[in-house]
Amino acid sequence: MAEKVEEFSSRWSIILASLGMAIGAGNLWRFPRIAGEYGGTFIILWMLFLLVWSIPLLMAELALGKHYQKGTLGSLGNLAGKKFNWMGVFITIVTLGIAFYYSVVTGWSLRYFILNTESLIGYLFGSGELNTKIGETDFMNTFWSGLSNSSWVAVVCYMVTILAAIWVLSKGIKNGLEKVNKLLIPTLFILLMVVSAFALNMEGGYQGLEYLFTIDPEGFSNPTIWIEAITDSAWSTGAGWGLMITIGSFSNKREDVTLNTFLGAFGNNTAALLAAMAILPAVFAMSATPEGAMDYLHSGSQALTFTVIPQLFAQMPGGPILSFIFFGAFLMAAFSSLLPMMQLLIKNLTDYTLTRKQAAFVAGACCFIIGFPSAYSLDVFKNQDWVWGLGLLVSGIFIAFLIIRYGPTKYKKDFIDESSDFTVANWYFKIMVYAIFLFGLFLVYWWMSQGYSDYPWFDAEGNWNVMDVYSNASIVTQWGIALVIAIVFNGWFYKKFVRK
Repeated sequence: MAEKVEEFSSRWSIILASLGMAIGAGNLWRFPRIAGEYGGTFIILWMLFLLVWSIPLLMAELALGKHYQKGTLGSLGNLAGKKFNWMGVFITIVTLGIAFYYSVVTGWSLRYFILNTESLIGYLFGSGELNTKIGETDFMNTFWSGLSNSSWVAVVCYMVTILAAIWVLSKGIKNGLEKVNKLLIPTLFILLMVVSAFALNMEGGYQGLEYLFTIDPEGFSNPTIWIEAITDSAWSTGAGWGLMITIGSFSNKREDVTLNTFLGAFGNNTAALLAAMAILPAVFAMSATPEGAMDYLHSGSQALTFTVIPQLFAQMPGGPILSFIFFGAFLMAAFSSLLPMMQLLIKNLTDYTLTRKQAAFVAGACCFIIGFPSAYSLDVFKNQDWVWGLGLLVSGIFIAFLIIRYGPTKYKKDFIDESSDFTVANWYFKIMVYAIFLFGLFLVYWWMSQGYSDYPWFDAEGNWNVMDVYSNASIVTQWGIALVIAIVFNGWFYKKFVRK
């Protein structure tokens, strides 16, 4: 028999859970990389999509979970009805796809934290030889390459982080997730502010800040920037993931959905900007010329945070201390986001028949098994990041469709405004929901028509190009598998998670 549903103890706990869900490795690893590649043009679009895409979806999700007190399958199924229940199943699969490879990023952050801990110990009590090595480009590039490609060290690190997550979540909401977030999130903000302050005061650091907010008007005609802006807003805030449904399912009926959503969303963007204000100035301070810094940033390197930042700190007085602080913040951010991702699966499993501890064990086992290829191969990791990150667009479209089917104004009245003192205008929510549906469809079409591989659909021999990292064929194949599972087993999911 399923255990009694727990609740967060206060509004502060819900806001911290929302921040913990949103503020993750993406803020310190993904966002600075994309902002570095596209500059202020990306920032403008990213902020626009916070209001147009992310906040309306986050409000809708938090309200849905609060109303039904169930996970994604039960809550979305109740809204959709049996006919469209498969949409909720697809959304859940997309989020789990992200969770399984995201655990690898958490493992990387643990390995870098260990490296910088060793460097700090050597700096304080030894010769500081390791710190000298970290300051060398070849050493850090080799370290990153070795960790991200066929590395059993990476596999062990990501397994350790999963075990830690299972241990925390098996204790429940109040004794597990809530207690950890009360420590992690305030500490994370303090550490980010410390590192940003040091980076901005370095010689040449201000140029990185100028670059971050410099707008190139021609960039607005680049479809890649639009896609990156909307997917990063969704990726960063958690819009369309169903994570807010999970958080909402543990909140009491008196919680103010709109206020909690705005606080969490803007808190997340603040953390992302703080991270970019630490990393981009650091790149400029370290480069011989501003042009060299921009060339590196435009390369869109996945390794930006993992190679440049350690080198920079190693060359500064007291650098090992700052590097230790930064990667401590990185580990906290990554782990705080991994927890709600796994909690999403755990909540659905406890809605079914499993106890909390049984569900935590199953969730951990799934992460171990399905995340292993991403931990072992960087190409697999990149593919999963591309496929499921963009899958959030489809998830957002599905949620918007279900709200439109219910009626946006009626949905807002029945779900979002329930016990809310702070509300948004009906016209804003209605227009944004329709915009999410229509603009999301357009962006998916626009993106598919571009093709980000030399052979988007078929390779040179005419074969279906499913193994290409960035091919449309790979994306459509994996989305197709998820849709087939959702549609074929639609009746079973509805019976077990909704009608029950």
